[in-house]
Amino acid sequence: MTVHEFTDALVRVGLLAMMVILCFRIFNPFLNLMLWALILAVTLSPLHQKLALKVSGKQGMAATLIVLLGIVLIVFPVVKLAGALAQNMTSLHEAYEAGTLALPAPQESVAEWPVIGQQTYTAWQEAVDNLPKFIEDNKTTIESLVTKGVAMAKSAAGTIFLFLGALIVAGVMMAFSENGSRAMLSILARFAGPEGGPEVHKLATMTTRSVAVGVLGVALIQGILMGLGFLLAGVPAAGLLALIVLLLAIMQLPATLVGIPVIIWLWNSGDAGTTMNVVWSVYIVVAGLSDNFLKPVLLGRGVDAPMPVILIGALGGMMSAGFIGLFLGAVVLAVGYQIFMRWVDRNPAVEQTAGDPAEAAE
Repeated sequence: MTVHEFTDALVRVGLLAMMVILCFRIFNPFLNLMLWALILAVTLSPLHQKLALKVSGKQGMAATLIVLLGIVLIVFPVVKLAGALAQNMTSLHEAYEAGTLALPAPQESVAEWPVIGQQTYTAWQEAVDNLPKFIEDNKTTIESLVTKGVAMAKSAAGTIFLFLGALIVAGVMMAFSENGSRAMLSILARFAGPEGGPEVHKLATMTTRSVAVGVLGVALIQGILMGLGFLLAGVPAAGLLALIVLLLAIMQLPATLVGIPVIIWLWNSGDAGTTMNVVWSVYIVVAGLSDNFLKPVLLGRGVDAPMPVILIGALGGMMSAGFIGLFLGAVVLAVGYQIFMRWVDRNPAVEQTAGDPAEAAE
């Protein structure tokens, strides 16, 4: 290669790299939205195809119905919850300004709570005795909590809007799913070859659906089980606690973070007898640990990769890239596992030994 040819190739590679970087920077603000949309489209595709059969094969109409149903199921509860929260905050502010804000006195059993009981009882009693002084003495802590609460509310609102936008984009993807699937197969075949492309496409699709069922499905089952137990046991705000359990399960945090305080409340403040307290305590513990046997059953089904690989990929991805990393981590690790095992199976020395009967006999 001459100097002129080398320089020409270097310029071309540099221009190509610059184009890739510019395209990435332009697309980067929409990256999370498009990833979420792709995950939703892949997950909802079986439902979309079944619905399309019922509307004479109209892909666009089926996608529109799914998007509208999703918006109704998401927006209505969020608006009701936000309205109730705003009304409660307004009432608290008005009561505080009027000097009528008061807290209920703590029960004696609060002081018997493990570890934090006495401190909680003392602080609670101080707030009941003189709320304005308690607020003034703990102004910095209260302001910090309020600031964190507002930040969490903004983050939650942003996540909801992101999810709604992703759902709409996913509807467009599902409406043109046939063309999109062919395009994706062509891209993967270009990278992984004519034989490997379809395999990687199938593996990525099945892994995404498996994680959706294994993570979101298990979280929903666990939230329903524990919420039903809270409701039957007469626990206050059972619906809110069930929602917290659902969110904790989605974030891969143990549901016992809610279950243990509820069990403590049952034994200290509940109205049931000893026998029923034992029954509800056992039920809540079992429901809180149900993900330990539900995940091995649901996670990794239909995926040509071991369940531990999918689980490690999901957990590692979440720790590295947040909730969306649940899906990305599982897909990347599953594909990487398949590529690695294929490379191991194609060991020339093993193939040569297997093909030579004399050497195999030795």
